[in-house]
Amino acid sequence: MSDLLAVIYLLCFAAIAGGAFALMTQNLRAAPSLGSSPGGGTGPRRHPEAPGPGEEVLYLDLSRERLEDLYHQAP
Repeated sequence: MSDLLAVIYLLCFAAIAGGAFALMTQNLRAAPSLGSSPGGGTGPRRHPEAPGPGEEVLYLDLSRERLEDLYHQAP
């Protein structure tokens, strides 16, 4: 009985290892064809949340001089 379980275990292990290897191989083959943009074309990637041209963004100045000025201001 334990011989049968060992054979079943090894067959299942080989099937899972073979599937993982096949998936890895297909992913590595497909990676160069994806290109550098999300649509698969060429060009620089742009983050989906990046502001568009002319769009205002919130900016927080944490430079040392600015923080020291805030510290020395009267409440």
